[in-house]
Amino acid sequence: MTQIPQIDCPVDMIFADPPYFLSTGNGTVKIGNRYHSFDKGDWDRVRSKEEIYQFNYKWLSLCREKLKDSGTIWVCGTYHNIYEVANCMKDLGYKILNMIVWQKSDPPKTLTDQRFNFSAEYIIWARKCEKVSHYFNYELMEAMNNGIHMPDVWKLPAPGTWEKTCGKHPTQKPLRLLYRIILASTREGETILDPFAGSCTTGIAANLLNRKFIGIEQDDKFISLANKRRMELEDETRANQLYERMSENPEEVQVLVNHVRGTLQPIMIEKGITYMRAGESKGSILVTPGFERMGYVLLHTNGENCHLYKLKNKGSFQIWTKETLEAHGFHPEHASYYMVLHFDNTKEIDFSKHPKLRQGINTYRSKIRPLSDFIGIK
Repeated sequence: MTQIPQIDCPVDMIFADPPYFLSTGNGTVKIGNRYHSFDKGDWDRVRSKEEIYQFNYKWLSLCREKLKDSGTIWVCGTYHNIYEVANCMKDLGYKILNMIVWQKSDPPKTLTDQRFNFSAEYIIWARKCEKVSHYFNYELMEAMNNGIHMPDVWKLPAPGTWEKTCGKHPTQKPLRLLYRIILASTREGETILDPFAGSCTTGIAANLLNRKFIGIEQDDKFISLANKRRMELEDETRANQLYERMSENPEEVQVLVNHVRGTLQPIMIEKGITYMRAGESKGSILVTPGFERMGYVLLHTNGENCHLYKLKNKGSFQIWTKETLEAHGFHPEHASYYMVLHFDNTKEIDFSKHPKLRQGINTYRSKIRPLSDFIGIK
């Protein structure tokens, strides 16, 4: 914490994963024939309620001095420490905005049969000042959640082996979590501070998302690990791999990518209807896992002239006859039955990424792709 006053520039956002105060010094458990330690070290030792309050009050106070008046802070915890963090924030003048529940989609088994399985952590999101507004990329968060106001429960997996290639940290947070937090509350080029940087997951995500980063860590072995992870980003191929994995979400909304003739596209947009041949016909869509999460349609012609819209009914379609389509003003020629999807033609969705859609014969085949292929910052 002594390094925080040395920071000579105001920061736009802070992400902090402070000690949860869980380690007792003799924490071991027998799994099979082996004993496993879950003691993390002196920095995580169990403390009294008063000591925990004083510790959190001090670092939150120092951080608040470095945070811009319009800035926000995110703090992770469990029931062991999160309530004291909230109390300190209120006492220091922060305004709490949300308590995010990070629901782990792959939680480890709790080492007791006397409780429910621990499968969530909590993240307080607060702004520095009661009456100074903060930045929130509502539109992007809504788009990432199928056009619906994103809730305060996020289902995301724990860190995968793909983000631990340089080594492990006992409380490492997933890049996917930081990806969402950073996109929600910062703009490109802004500065992020992590006062408990650990293996620098925050810094890796910040770099990949074109933000500036300041990290503070007291343990030399974790600083070394963080430097190794930072060096990985010098390899453009590896950096792109990390970005692609980081922006993935197993629960992510999908986009139906549908090629249509240039003369037909305006009619589909006018009526808010798109369709594909069904039955034994070339070009029929293959319903694959993820179809139930399909929330958008991208209409294109030969990989160009792209238009993105939100479907009216997520993950569903109707089967219409050729005659029904003709009654709606279309002129289908190649099949007797068609899969029909309705979309909201009153609001076209802007998207910043234009992935390659010209893929030989696959250009003309309907397919589903993640929304992050189209909406993001690269």
